[in-house]
Amino acid sequence: MTDQRCVQLSTEKVTSTVHILGTELFLDILGAAPRAATCFEIWATHGLNIYKIEDHMTKSKVCCHDSTWPLDQTVKFSATMDAPSDQVDDKKIRVSYYECNDKIPIAKAILHITCIEMSLDADINRSGMVTRGGKQKDQWTWGPDGKGAILLVNCDRDNPKAKEEDNKDTKLTSKQDLQDMSRMILTTQGPNEVFANYQLTLHISKADCDKVGVFYAQDKKEQRYYKHVLGSEKISYHVKRNLGQVESIFYVEGLKFPDIDFSGLVTFHASLLEPAKKGVPETSIFTDTLVFRVAPWIMTPNTLQPVSVYICSVDYNKDFVEHIRKLATKAGCKCIICPKEKNRGDKWIQDEMEFGYIQAPHKTFPVVFDSPRDRGLKDFPFKEVLGPDFGYVKRELSSKELGSSLDGFGNLEVSPPVNVKFKEYPLGRILIGAALPRYSPMSKLVKDFLYGQVVQSPIELYSDWLYVGHVDEFLSFVPAPDQKGFRLLLASPRACFKLLEEKEKEGHGKAKMREGRKAKMPEGFKFQDQKERKLCSISEIIADGLFRQYNDKCQKYIDGNRKTLKEELGLTEEDIIEIPQLFYSSQEVPENSSSQMVRASAKAYFPDMVNMIVLGKHLGIPKPFGPIIDGQCCLEKEVRRLLEPLGLSCNFIDDYGTYYLLSGDVHCGTNVLRKPFSFKWWNMRP
Repeated sequence: MTDQRCVQLSTEKVTSTVHILGTELFLDILGAAPRAATCFEIWATHGLNIYKIEDHMTKSKVCCHDSTWPLDQTVKFSATMDAPSDQVDDKKIRVSYYECNDKIPIAKAILHITCIEMSLDADINRSGMVTRGGKQKDQWTWGPDGKGAILLVNCDRDNPKAKEEDNKDTKLTSKQDLQDMSRMILTTQGPNEVFANYQLTLHISKADCDKVGVFYAQDKKEQRYYKHVLGSEKISYHVKRNLGQVESIFYVEGLKFPDIDFSGLVTFHASLLEPAKKGVPETSIFTDTLVFRVAPWIMTPNTLQPVSVYICSVDYNKDFVEHIRKLATKAGCKCIICPKEKNRGDKWIQDEMEFGYIQAPHKTFPVVFDSPRDRGLKDFPFKEVLGPDFGYVKRELSSKELGSSLDGFGNLEVSPPVNVKFKEYPLGRILIGAALPRYSPMSKLVKDFLYGQVVQSPIELYSDWLYVGHVDEFLSFVPAPDQKGFRLLLASPRACFKLLEEKEKEGHGKAKMREGRKAKMPEGFKFQDQKERKLCSISEIIADGLFRQYNDKCQKYIDGNRKTLKEELGLTEEDIIEIPQLFYSSQEVPENSSSQMVRASAKAYFPDMVNMIVLGKHLGIPKPFGPIIDGQCCLEKEVRRLLEPLGLSCNFIDDYGTYYLLSGDVHCGTNVLRKPFSFKWWNMRP
């Protein structure tokens, strides 16, 4: 806000000016003084406050009767008003100049003042209501005591007939759409003549015009009409004020999410421009400034309550879909099944999209982030998920940028809230699987977007040692009923060999892997890489030195990530649970695999148990088909021993033929929409 303005006085004619309520008007007393003048006095009408500016800009209110002051270079006076004017020029200041001790003034300067109220306001207190006359609204600060207005990217589709998201056009096709926007109110009060002669302008910078859109509420033929006035190449709007109109209500929508090149801050200005004179451009006598921050996209961790489970139906996974549906029912959430005509044979729904949400004080709604992998499910998020109060965002690769397996969103997870080295992450931290420099990493567009959201500071882990290369192949989070609130699960060859060695010592060395397994193969399926290894018994697995050596190498990769996770999430050893798992080296892959690339890298030797779905206390875990000992799978028994003390229910689901043999497991084939955090993102300090 421009809150200081200097007015030039004149002893030759009456000077008139417009004054803005809440600002300070400096009086150029010295500039109008006759050469012979040595002192002066000030007189002002009721409602005007006159202040003498002391050294260091301290000021004191002065009495405007029978008081004179010496005229020198240090004299500085200012004026303020208590209320808007009722009429033009209804407030007056008179400055009388004197020579020496004369009682009769040698000159007088008369200033007529018309005071108006002008303020551009929004919900800077984050209460859900517009804050009137708020201070420091031209700044935006974080934290529970922070100030600043918030804006949602209007990326849902409230009108079912619309072809795109609501922020992709300049028309308001649904009144429900207004609820997604933030209100901005321009208050103007004072004599109508002022607003008839001065131009009232709302404007933004050229850099912001592709990031926000503004609609203006107007009454036309006894109906409310919403006109698009800013954004999409429009950077200024001349506000036409009706006689006596005090409020002009604007509705603001976000067009773009924060990103690596966009902080999320957008600035609005409301200016009062003096009437243009011939050969002289319009000049602003006052500008009020208001800053919004565009709300970030926020991911939801496994510890938040599930709302809906998404899964694809294909020709050969009927039993799997039914198991997931029953598990969702147990957890009290909805199961949404994408039929084969919409998934086009692509059942890897975790890789296609990631659910999150956006939030402002007045509104919260989920937003699906569509990955750039673009296989059979590429149209599903836009055509089937996007809708009223359900937003959509995507980062599309350019024709020159090659995608990789790491762009699948099984490679995108988020931790529960953590405290790390005296820094709080109340919304958790995003985990991204990364590659060594010589391989293709997650696309820069996706990574830049994730870093640009700020509130869930990403951590990059090394995942490219895996065949598909996703973080969900070696880690997961589950809720825990203690102060920490969760446990990190890590796939562990070390824990698996320890378990198998214990069983061998107990005399169960001949027990075999995959006993009792009956996998239904997809029609026309052909193995390029045969997993039916000759080493099936516990003793044979333990005795295979090369196999052990390879798993030791995998364990080193996992331990490297473990160290990073402990440091970046502030974890102790007690916060981590090792889930038995083995890996083997593979260079080839069956058709219809979840991977898009062929690399010499690690695959799970049996269904990957950390690749699970977490629905509250109900876990859907890939059935490992481990050695049967005393009528029970020893791997399942071990996982129950590790997780059931946390109050978790372990449900083992057969995904062997439908997902595992195609390089994925339960988590890869499912997706979960969860409730948002109760914590408000603007209260954190990133």
